[in-house]
Amino acid sequence: MVENYDEFQREVVDYVKPNHGTTTLGFIFEHGVVIAVDSRASQGPYISSQTVKKVIEINPYLLGTMAGGAADCQFWQRNLGIQCRLHELENGKRISVAGASKLLANTLYGYRGQGLSMGTMVAGWDLKGPGLYYVDSDGTRLKGQRFSVGSGSLFAYGVLDQGYRWDLGVEEACELGRRAIYHATFRDAFSGGTISVYHVNENGWTKVSGTDVGELHFQYYPADPVENPENPVTGSGGKGDAAGDAMET
Repeated sequence: MVENYDEFQREVVDYVKPNHGTTTLGFIFEHGVVIAVDSRASQGPYISSQTVKKVIEINPYLLGTMAGGAADCQFWQRNLGIQCRLHELENGKRISVAGASKLLANTLYGYRGQGLSMGTMVAGWDLKGPGLYYVDSDGTRLKGQRFSVGSGSLFAYGVLDQGYRWDLGVEEACELGRRAIYHATFRDAFSGGTISVYHVNENGWTKVSGTDVGELHFQYYPADPVENPENPVTGSGGKGDAAGDAMET
């Protein structure tokens, strides 16, 4: 028999509350901003979708990313798009990246503690050049050159920090973002699907690619069907093989 119904209700709500997993990243380099995201949506251990669009196109020069509750991110970033358009009509010029991120942070702070779940990046180009901000549902707003958000962000940071340079070419930067998200999807069960890469410069944003992580796996790690007896690491069940070692012990 339930003695404390309120406490029981809270436990049930926490039990059925879906977990949110994703990997998103963004970084500024010499030729603009690169944004890369996965496309998997999960509810606890259940993969609910592999085709979620996690980049919100706020306007032709501004992008937002989704991490946390999909509905929260989609609603509030589209709301931000409306506010940015109103600002443009009232002032006769586009809103800055800093201004857009501040609008979002102020809006979310007003709903602090009411159950929103958001960890988003706002990236774009304005009169001052490229801009990148992190904003979450507590109203936190951080300016930076590199961010990764989501359950796979630690894995993505490992690749991103190792390969980042300010003087990267556009193709190099896009490949770095793609590779960082791939490695996150490889190690994080809540990330996967398709990797979308965007590039933002003075002419606005462009979607560079959308690639299935399964295709990237064999691109980065091509299968070698030929067993090399001189290299036991690639052999089947050899002394250097992880599966073989596990069985021997």
